[in-house]
Amino acid sequence: MGRAGRDALAQYLPVLTQQHKPDFVVANAENAAAGYGLTLKIAADLFALGIDVLTTGNHVWDQKELLSTIGNEPRILRPCNFPKDTPGSGSFIAQSKAGRKLLVINVMGRLFMDAMDDPFAATTEIVNAHSLGKTVDGILIDMHCEASSEKQAIAHLFDGRVTAVLGSHTHVPTADDRILANGTAFQTDTGMCGDYDSVIGMKKDLSIQRMTRKYSFERLSPADGEGTVCAALVESDDKTGLAKSISTYRMGGALKQTA
Repeated sequence: MGRAGRDALAQYLPVLTQQHKPDFVVANAENAAAGYGLTLKIAADLFALGIDVLTTGNHVWDQKELLSTIGNEPRILRPCNFPKDTPGSGSFIAQSKAGRKLLVINVMGRLFMDAMDDPFAATTEIVNAHSLGKTVDGILIDMHCEASSEKQAIAHLFDGRVTAVLGSHTHVPTADDRILANGTAFQTDTGMCGDYDSVIGMKKDLSIQRMTRKYSFERLSPADGEGTVCAALVESDDKTGLAKSISTYRMGGALKQTA
């Protein structure tokens, strides 16, 4: 979320990767460019930090350059349930140096969101084309939506068929990280990387003005205090591709820190 989130990521992601040595790092970057979308320059900076795949959501086209360039960078995803012929792709298979393959699926919900194609059908089509533990070593779904019920429903639908379903969009980390009954890791929302002394990452005074007076002469802009990195670490079984554990992290900024 804006520069505060990018700066926090640059500070703490190397700490996490050094400590845990993950095979893959995935981040939702739809608010990276001053809170509104993503630019190729910022994407390159994030890839340089060691991120393998960038997902997005309803703000994917806020920076118009991405509409014409997303097709040139398969590691940047837009939700898979956009209408047919929308530029870009909703999924990507990343490959580690050791040869492991991770299928990342980006999908957006419909409850309290813009009208979209069916997220359940779109995700099913992609998952059906792969075999967890055989054609790919892991499958991660970024479920980008407002309603916790919709995130939980898609997680239970694919429980046992994907490695993890991690929610995004609400900018608030939830405390329900767990392994579902059939082996899929789940968290309703991983939270944002950004300044939490804010209104979901935006400066407090402008947000309050809009809500109390119903007008504002300024565009909402990201809070620029110290940022918090919110992350989830999923460990999977090498044979089945299902999750063995999920751990969450909060580092820096205003939130209570994890050990």
